[in-house]
Order: sequence, then structure tokens, then C-alpha cells
Amino acid sequence: MRVGIIGCGNISETYFNCQNIYNNFNVIACADIEKDAAKKSAEKFNVKAQSVEDLLSNSEIDLIINLTIPSAHKEVIINSLKAGKHCFSEKPLAMNFDEGKEIYELSKKQQLYVGCAPDTFLGAAGQRARQLLENNEIGEVVLGTFNIMSHGMEHWHPNPDFFFKPGAGPVFDLGVYYLTQLVNLIGPVKTISSISGTATSERIITSLPRNGEKIKVETPTTLMGTLEFQNNAKVQFFCSWDVWKHKHSTIELYGLGGSMIIPDPNFFSGDILVSKKEEDWQKINNDKMLLGVPNKADNDGTTIANYRGIGLADMIDAIKNKRKARCSLDLAIHVLEIMDGILISSKERQMYNLTTQPTQPKFLSEEEIKYLKS
Repeated sequence: MRVGIIGCGNISETYFNCQNIYNNFNVIACADIEKDAAKKSAEKFNVKAQSVEDLLSNSEIDLIINLTIPSAHKEVIINSLKAGKHCFSEKPLAMNFDEGKEIYELSKKQQLYVGCAPDTFLGAAGQRARQLLENNEIGEVVLGTFNIMSHGMEHWHPNPDFFFKPGAGPVFDLGVYYLTQLVNLIGPVKTISSISGTATSERIITSLPRNGEKIKVETPTTLMGTLEFQNNAKVQFFCSWDVWKHKHSTIELYGLGGSMIIPDPNFFSGDILVSKKEEDWQKINNDKMLLGVPNKADNDGTTIANYRGIGLADMIDAIKNKRKARCSLDLAIHVLEIMDGILISSKERQMYNLTTQPTQPKFLSEEEIKYLKS
């Protein structure tokens, strides 16, 4: 399938390169509101640089990859659909649930696919954990926790302002990975109860080049609460950018027959720990799985598994075979409603009942991955 990219920031390089990992799409053009950024990417990856308007009207392009800033996601997706093109967007789908519903209605009307990151849940750790749960390794899941804790981005990111604006914060920026993984593992959420807080009204940037500059905090930096899933499992969450140090695991699930610790869902692989009842933890390594083999150098010099683009490749295959994609619009809008519901519940001090109830994404087998990989 012929693909065009809108948004040529840092993440775009991943999508330009992932066409070398998967075999069913080619990037042929790119655009950015900053013309120099599009020109630079076009020269580096040997594609055509266009204006956003010209790319949307390009009859050779079947699908748009939307890599713009979150506040522009809805507009680009809507314009892609109006131009008669499928769209795969970086997370989050939109700034809030109401925007997501507009996308959903137009997608159905135009009979076009919309998909959305994250696709990390399709990686080795997410799919192995799913397999273990379906094989009843820890019994029925009844409880769980997930934790996202740090002291924010102002001490390392050169321009951290947007992390503290509406549509960002710890839930929208990072929680999307955890929530998508949990829906993959145990199904959709039905109710939310949460509280929120903001430790300080301003943050001081300590990274270069803006060291010492103050930025305003416009969204909660701590959110805590409980998710009740459709299968009646309860998962407690703690999402905060007001914590310097902690010793909590990322995701823990507790079943009637044991417990499971799942690695950071922002990554494709990592060790899973499983304990049956009172037995010791058993480590399950996933580095030999197709989407677990380390293939990219990380910032600290280690090699990690990074197979971003698998969700896009799967969606293109779904379009071809007229089936449901795993990174589907149904999944994305449900996760968007969860994130928005967490904020609404904390603001209104009452339980939020979800209106979306998607099915769990279908398990992704190694054979299916072989079919999609180059």
C-alpha cells in the first residue's frame, strides 16, 4: 500500500524505517507545516516532499500516517478521511472522547479504516502474557495494579511545555500504553473511580537550552484510582509526575491461582514474572520471539526490541482481507474514553461509566508476524 506521512518530527524516522521491517507498505511522500522538516525527511528517505494539502489530494496515496502533535490529531484524521484515505495515527487518537466520537462517526460513514498507536501490546511481552493468561497460568484475573511514576520531563526534555497541557499529563502521555495493554490482556473497562492533584502550579526547566525557565502546569500531574473491567476484575492505578523515586512494578495481575508481573508496555519485550500461588517467581524471557529479538540501540547503549509499525502493517493486511485490525478504531476510542473518564471522574468526584465496549484484540501469532515481516 502507498503511504504518506504528515508530521516529520523525531518519531517520523521510526515510521520511515519500519517499511524495511514490514512488507506491505511503502512511504512515497511526506509533509509538515514546517517545510524545511518535510524537505529534510524527503531527502533522507528518498521520498517526495509536499504541502499537507497536496499530500492529502495526492491520488497515488492510499493511507496517511498521522505523526503531528496531539492537538492536531483529530484535524489530520478527519481531513484524511474526507480525502478518501485510510489513516493510522500516533497516540492519543484525539484530545478527548468527544473528538474521538467525531472521528468514529466519519470513519464509519466513509467506510475507511482508522488505526492508532500504541502497538507495543502486539510485541513479544504483551502477546506472551496474553498466551499465559489464556492458558490459565494464574487462573482468573481478579485484581491488579499499574504504576507510572517519575518527576516529569522538565529535567531532560528540551521543550517540555506540552507535557503539562490538556491532552497530556501522565495518563494521556504514558497511561495509553498501560491501558491498551490491559485491554489486550483482560478486556474492556466498564467503570472508573479516580482522584487527581497537582503538586505545583509551575515547573522549572532544568534541561538545556531553557534551563531556569518556568512553565505553567495546566493538567493534573497525579491521578489515582480504580478501573473495574467488564469481567469484574479491579485494577488500581497510580499515575504521577510528582515522584522522585519508587520501587513499584509497572503492571501486576493477581489471579485465583497466582500472580504475574508484566514489563513496561512502552516496550515490545522484557521478562515476565509468574508465580503460582505461594511458589517462587519464574522468569519468562521473550527475546527469541519475532517481536522480542533486540534490534535497536537504546539511549543508554543497550539493545532493545523496537518493532513499531506492526499495528500499521496489521491494519493494512486487515484492509486487504476485510477484517478487523488489532490496533482498531474501536480499541483506540475505548482507551481514549478511559483516559478522558479518569479526568472526568476526578474532576466531578463521582464514578464514570464507560459507553464503549470493544472486543479484545485478536491474539497475534508468530506465523502471522512472519507473513507481515520482510
